[in-house]
Amino acid sequence: MAIHFISDLHLHPGEPWLGQLFSRTLASWRGQIDALYILGDLFEYWVGDDDTDPFVHDMLAAMQAFSARTPLYVMRGNRDFLLGPGFAAASGATLLDEPHLLQACGQPYVLVHGDGQCTDDTAYQQFRAMVRQPAWQAAFLQKPLAERHAIAQQIRGMSQAKKQDEGLNEMGDVTPTAIDALLAAYPGATLIHGHTHRPACHTQQLNGETRQRWVIADWYAGRGGYLRLDEHGLSAHPLSL
Repeated sequence: MAIHFISDLHLHPGEPWLGQLFSRTLASWRGQIDALYILGDLFEYWVGDDDTDPFVHDMLAAMQAFSARTPLYVMRGNRDFLLGPGFAAASGATLLDEPHLLQACGQPYVLVHGDGQCTDDTAYQQFRAMVRQPAWQAAFLQKPLAERHAIAQQIRGMSQAKKQDEGLNEMGDVTPTAIDALLAAYPGATLIHGHTHRPACHTQQLNGETRQRWVIADWYAGRGGYLRLDEHGLSAHPLSL
């Protein structure tokens, strides 16, 4: 058995090379692994399953070709939380709620995107709670497609400006207490997440038990990586760019 995990690709028509890399990667893995899990922020933003952008169409076609031979699972992230049943049908992917418990290779793994564990950022957590309300999402999706794109780009610009104003070059990190609470809820499970753009394997003691937390590499700035789970356990690998 071999399962791959990726996260934080932030696919966007303004960065066509990323889409090409994603398509090539899917083609090279198709039929060669047992499953692929994408743990959030596959897209830089997602304004609805009715998006007609040619770039989106190309990415969905690449996923559909992949999922025809290999199971594909996608978790919503903080940028593409509006992924819905239309996306699932067009891509052939199964959408996962978080946390998701995966039993593989005789071990339990708990999967999240990671933004929900950045609890020190109270302003973001309030925004996160708002945009995940069904009423907010229904109202947003009723807006014209062009208006939704403009709103998403505005929010993206505000996020980038906020990081620059605060002198931040990276995403905020997860909060230790939130990680402890999640691990405690899933005894014995290894945690896998993305979001923070800080790829690493962390080991900690919790209630007398040694626990692991793996952070998946993002695909920004010409880099990229994935986690592989097989009979030897979890391991991190760079992408062939």
